[in-house]
Amino acid sequence: MSVSTSRPRPAGLDAVREHIRRNEQDFLARLLDYVRHPSISAQNKGIAEVSQILVDMLRGLGMEAEAVETAGHPMVLGRRGDDPRKPTVLFYGHYDVQPPEPFEEWISPPFEPTIRDGRVYARGVGDNKGQHLAQLLAMESWLAVHGELPCNVIFLLEGEEEVGSPHIAEFVRTHAHRLKADLVVTSDGPLHISGRPIVVFGVRGMVSFDLTVRTAGRDTHSGNYGGVMPNAIWTLVHLLSTMKTPDGRITIEGLHDAILPPTLAEREAAAALPDSVEDVMAELAMARLDAPADRPFADRLMFHPTLTINGLHGGYGGPGSKAVLPCQAIAKCDIRLVEAMTPEDVLDKVEAHVARHAPEVSVVRRAGMLPSRTPMTSPHADALVAAIIDVHAVAPLLYPALGGSLPDYVFTKILGTPAFVVPYANADEANHAPNENLKIECFFNGIQTGAAIMARLGELQPNGGVS
Repeated sequence: MSVSTSRPRPAGLDAVREHIRRNEQDFLARLLDYVRHPSISAQNKGIAEVSQILVDMLRGLGMEAEAVETAGHPMVLGRRGDDPRKPTVLFYGHYDVQPPEPFEEWISPPFEPTIRDGRVYARGVGDNKGQHLAQLLAMESWLAVHGELPCNVIFLLEGEEEVGSPHIAEFVRTHAHRLKADLVVTSDGPLHISGRPIVVFGVRGMVSFDLTVRTAGRDTHSGNYGGVMPNAIWTLVHLLSTMKTPDGRITIEGLHDAILPPTLAEREAAAALPDSVEDVMAELAMARLDAPADRPFADRLMFHPTLTINGLHGGYGGPGSKAVLPCQAIAKCDIRLVEAMTPEDVLDKVEAHVARHAPEVSVVRRAGMLPSRTPMTSPHADALVAAIIDVHAVAPLLYPALGGSLPDYVFTKILGTPAFVVPYANADEANHAPNENLKIECFFNGIQTGAAIMARLGELQPNGGVS
């Protein structure tokens, strides 16, 4: 893929960009107002209010919009334009945010947005309110200047992404006729650690599970019953040691059988990415990388599954010591999935492994999400690359996949629509952590990029060819 940085910008884009520049302070004030409203899906706080705020925003842009009820939180759906001569882009985002706790680690209150050193600090400002608001303001700016859009636009804003998107697949199947698009663009996550923009073609999936065991009716004295009563924590430790070796190999039987290897184009793209090892190790204060030591950095995040122990609980963890022999323990785990693994198959393999190695341990199945992959040869990728060059004057880095998970599979696997991630947030946005933030420059660049994406897509035919 090669796009010249001297390629002429689409007609009408410069006027829109100038409108965005003139209105930056108004747009910033609206961002501060938006993130001031909590919308915590895990606690069901503010969801109804914020979903209605979004419906009003979309209707204010002349969109047919509504908050569509689900078995959980509503999906906000809007559409403008139905010209069969123009391509249709679906912008996906999520209006729910992570819980802000621990409050004591925030420098300023999480829902009182504060500007410090060129950044807005607030829960949800980067993940994901600031990024999908940038898309909305790009659309508003185009309409303010030209009165009509260069392409058809659908917005789908979810209220449950931060709790694993449990109802989006059912929603997409039910409303597939309302979601027909030529491509999906998600602006979520960070830019490269260098600040360079990126385009992502896929994401890893994931599945969570608990391992639980009870070895007796109560905790006991570690002297009186040590060597007699099985220790529940040791039972899990020994089981976990059969699931992954010290050199980093996951040893759950059959886990890798379904994996679809990366294509040559994906391997070449991963190999072409800048070496970020030293930057990441410095940022996280790490002395070493996880095993296996010889695995390329990008490959670790894109092409291999992982097994993570999220927490190991049991016995006594308070101050001082307590000579207790614990009778129960739990390990909370997740596995990141690569193409074409499925949560159901992986959990089947985990259960079979546990039954062989520690039959007294129970597996509690939790939420899962499929991986997603869009071919790097997709004809829409050139338009996204060109749009980024229009704004940043540099070509983006091309990522075959992200290490994290998004519900892109509902687009690629259920709708059969290519899906891309074009992040707008700074690499140190601290999403999911205290002091989440978004650089104001990144917010403004996101609005500019959203406008350029629509303009470049407007040059294409609905099937992705150049008109």
